[in-house]
Amino acid sequence: MYLHRMSGGPAPRVVRAYDAAFTLTPEYKQSLPDMMEAVDAIPGAPVAIQQVGVSGFKLPLRYLARDGQTVHTLETSVTGTVSLAANLKGINMSRIVRSFYDNADEAASPDMVAKLLKIYRRDVGTLSARLRLDFSYPLKQTALRSGLVGWQYYQAAFLGRLAEDGTVRRFIELDFVYSSACPCSAELTEHARDKRGVYGIPHNQRSKARVLVELAPKAKLHLEELRDHVLRALVTETQVMVKREDEQAFAELNGAHIKFVEDAARLVYGELAKEKRIVDFQVACSHLESLHSHDAVSVICKGVPGGLTAEFDAFRSLVC
Repeated sequence: MYLHRMSGGPAPRVVRAYDAAFTLTPEYKQSLPDMMEAVDAIPGAPVAIQQVGVSGFKLPLRYLARDGQTVHTLETSVTGTVSLAANLKGINMSRIVRSFYDNADEAASPDMVAKLLKIYRRDVGTLSARLRLDFSYPLKQTALRSGLVGWQYYQAAFLGRLAEDGTVRRFIELDFVYSSACPCSAELTEHARDKRGVYGIPHNQRSKARVLVELAPKAKLHLEELRDHVLRALVTETQVMVKREDEQAFAELNGAHIKFVEDAARLVYGELAKEKRIVDFQVACSHLESLHSHDAVSVICKGVPGGLTAEFDAFRSLVC
C-alpha cells in the first residue's frame, strides 16, 4: 500500500510526517510553484468570470455608534468577489482577506467598503468588484411604559459595488422585525362583538421588512438613522423587555397601527422617499400569517431608471 502498512507487509511507500523544525528560507519560498504562471492551465471555456472570490470568512470589525464615541466590536461575515478576465487562471483570494487585516484600525462603514473596493481594483487587477459585510448591530430599546431597557439586535449589511468605469455605489441593508395586525381581521372581530356579542381576537403576526438603500455620492447615513426611518414608518417594532403594562401598551399600539403587507411596503416607501441622502431603495416585506399556512409578501422599489428593481425572491430568508 502507499499510505498504510498491511499486516505482515512492508512499510508504506509514502512516508507521512510533518516537519515542525523546517525553516522557510527566501530561496525555498521563491521556488514554490505558482499556478498563476501555468501555461494552458484553464480547463473549460476560456471566458471571463463575472464574480469570483470568497464568501463567509469571519472576523471582528469595529463599528462606531451614531454618537461617534461608542464602539461595537461585532462578528462580521464577509463576501468579496471580483471579475476575472478570460485569459487569467484565477485570482489571489488571500488578497481579499488580507485587505481587512491591513485596514484593521478603520471602523467598518459604507466608506470603508468603497475604499476596499478601490484597493481590489489596484492590487487584484480587476475591472469590477463587489463587497458585502454582514453583521448584527445592537441598539438599546426602552419598553413602552415600564421603562425597562433591553438590547435589540438588527441584522444588517454594508455593501459596495465597483463598476468597470470605476464608479462605486454604496448600500446599507437592514432587517426590521415588527408586529402586523390584520385590518380585515380587526373589522370582523368588532363586527362579531357588535352584532352577536362574541369575543374574538384579531390575528396578527411577527413580520419582517428588509430594506436596501443606496446612498447618494459622498452622503453619510448611519445605520441607526436608517433604523429610525423604518421605525417611524412601521411603528410596531417587536419588544425586548416587557412587563404587563408594556404588553397592554403593545396591544394598543398594534390597534392604532393595523396594516396589511401592502400598507407596510408603502409606509416605508413614503418615509425613505423623503430622505435626500438615499437615492434609491428596495423594500421587501413578509407577514408570517397566523391565519394561513403561507406568508403574505410584498416588494416595492423607488423606481429610479436603471436602478434597483422589485426583483426579490428570497422571501424564506425573511422568516423570523
